Amino acid sequence: MSARSTINAGNDAKGESPDPARWRILAVLLVAIFMSLISVSIVNVALPSIQSGLGASQSDIQWVLSGYALTFGIVLVAAGRAGDVMGRGGIFIVGVIVFTASSIAAGLAPNAEWLNVARFVQGIGSGLLNPQGVGMIQHYFRGAERGKAFGYFGSAVGVSVAIGPVLGGLLINLGGHEIGWRLTFLVNVPVGIVAVILALLWFPRPLITRGQAAPVDAEVPARRSRSMDIVGALLLGFAVLSLLFPFVETGVSGFIWLLLPAGVLLVAVWIMWERRYARRGHSPMVDLKIFATRSFANGTVIVTLYFLGMTSVWVLIALYMQDGLGHSAFEAGLVGIPSAILSAFSAHWAGSRVARYGRKIVVVGLLIALLGLASTVAVVLLNQIGAASEWWMLLSLSFIGTAQGVVISPNQTLTLADVPLNYAGSSGAIMQTGQRIGTSVGIAVITAAVFASLAFTEWPVAMAIGFGLIGVVVIAALIVAIADLRYRARSHGATF
Repeated sequence: MSARSTINAGNDAKGESPDPARWRILAVLLVAIFMSLISVSIVNVALPSIQSGLGASQSDIQWVLSGYALTFGIVLVAAGRAGDVMGRGGIFIVGVIVFTASSIAAGLAPNAEWLNVARFVQGIGSGLLNPQGVGMIQHYFRGAERGKAFGYFGSAVGVSVAIGPVLGGLLINLGGHEIGWRLTFLVNVPVGIVAVILALLWFPRPLITRGQAAPVDAEVPARRSRSMDIVGALLLGFAVLSLLFPFVETGVSGFIWLLLPAGVLLVAVWIMWERRYARRGHSPMVDLKIFATRSFANGTVIVTLYFLGMTSVWVLIALYMQDGLGHSAFEAGLVGIPSAILSAFSAHWAGSRVARYGRKIVVVGLLIALLGLASTVAVVLLNQIGAASEWWMLLSLSFIGTAQGVVISPNQTLTLADVPLNYAGSSGAIMQTGQRIGTSVGIAVITAAVFASLAFTEWPVAMAIGFGLIGVVVIAALIVAIADLRYRARSHGATF
């Protein structure tokens, strides 16, 4: 089976004509998703201003980042399943409203405690809306158009990561240290309002249903498609919390690491519950049979490994430019602009061609990522001896931006190609949960290694160590991608 026929198969079996409003729906989805994802990176450059403006402690500042990441990751899969069952459009709008309202609360926060509560709620809003975007792309787009749609989705992800620090630096320069950090939250408000208005105008009715929200697989009885599986949602939520918490709450008792085995145990209990729930004739939160599909299992591993490594690139670059070289937050953000532009372009390009080339595109993207990592380390080391300007990173980081677009959007398309539409939201949320766990673990471990090395060396060597660790993780993702490519070529004669 070829990549093209696989992407066209399965979910297109009913031969339904595409919804004429699908591109307008996609525009609304991408605007809101971009808004929510940029909030992950835009705050990084605002932390010093937040600390001075609110008199916040180091722990308070840490939770400005961690609180959002935690609640975002915890609610993803449950929110995805809620959209599958109750209606993705309605849950999406609720998520945007929650996110926008909490952005207002964060921007007007009188103290650090208020700000952190607002960030927790903001993470919930982001967790509600993001899986609906993936599920609705699966629902409304078919064949090669689905690849293009996920290409635009990948553009939004890539640009949001790279452009966040730039936008944050601009807003801080505009508003100063007292007002600028507040603008990094309040800038979401007009975007959120527009997204809600357009969603109410353009999204198909009904927005909320009491039954299934998407076409169901012929093998799934209608009564099973309506189950929310509250116990499964709680078990997985606590499991994700246990796995993430030790990596986002550092500097406390070593006993916190006992949460890791507890999290693994909770995952095992969740799996047993889901199987038992299915045997009793109900529809589980996640159909565990999808993990037997190689495209889904391997794609999820690839994207988790990719985010485990590559998300730390921009954290390390910001630290190196500001702490290592003494540049401003705005200058540190500028170095990522070409990368953001190329990420958007390459995501669209790759998404439009994934039906033709399949998994090969992902393999090439991972190779480009390794080239970007190696060339950036070369620039840093040459800069140390005065042989190259640090601004050569504008070029070396462009390889990383290109790789991001070539990896994320095609992998998303291929991973979800064989997932039934009635599980599109929860399955997409599983992928996003892997991204969140990978991001949190990667940033915690890789930045810790860099700071530990700074105790006995200088920034250039520490950067080489950090980027070397990222490279190891990317190589692991590359091995999985190549193994998957060879397996499919050997077993099915597939091109991906």
